[in-house]
Amino acid sequence: MAARGMDRMLKELKEEKDSTSGANEKSVKAKSGELAEGTAAFVSEEKEVLLEEAEKERPTPVPKKNRKGSKKLQAELEAAKELAEGNKEKYQRLLAEFDNARARSEKENGKMFDLGAKDTLEKLLPVVDNFERALDSIPDDEKNAFSEGVEMIYKQLMDTLASIGVEPMNAVGKQFDPEYHNAVIHVEDESFGENEVVEEMQKGYMYKDHVLRHSMVKVAN
Repeated sequence: MAARGMDRMLKELKEEKDSTSGANEKSVKAKSGELAEGTAAFVSEEKEVLLEEAEKERPTPVPKKNRKGSKKLQAELEAAKELAEGNKEKYQRLLAEFDNARARSEKENGKMFDLGAKDTLEKLLPVVDNFERALDSIPDDEKNAFSEGVEMIYKQLMDTLASIGVEPMNAVGKQFDPEYHNAVIHVEDESFGENEVVEEMQKGYMYKDHVLRHSMVKVAN
């Protein structure tokens, strides 16, 4: 009788333990919010409490502006900006100086070219003078195909000179100007104005803005 009473007591204790274990079982929910069949798990109350405490103790992120070293980085950034601005100003200044130097160089090279061309053109002017003398010496009634051919060559030569900037002064009727004219004869004639060029003994020529050869002129009054 005593043995059967002990067995019954042990059986009751076992059943009580099994019922208590079943009460602590918890189901794990799927991401969709529904219970996932066949995925039952046993989570202890103690583990859930530890997770909640860990979440509470997680440190709050510090704003970037308050983080250690941000002031130093800001100062370095400002210094870099100032350096970039300084380099930009230097670049712009150097670029302007380069443009000015290039303009001066082109102007000086142009002057040197003009001086070289002027020397060559001065040597051509006597050839032009001889063409004009030859054409003036032919009477109108003796002009023929040959003289007309010479005149055409002379016109071609003058057109070529004009295309490179050589132009005659045509001083007759203008006021005498020592910068352009060389007076070789003075006459008194009331039919002309004061210091008026009445005759051009030798043509003067301009090369662009330069006097290629002064005009030899006769000046009245």
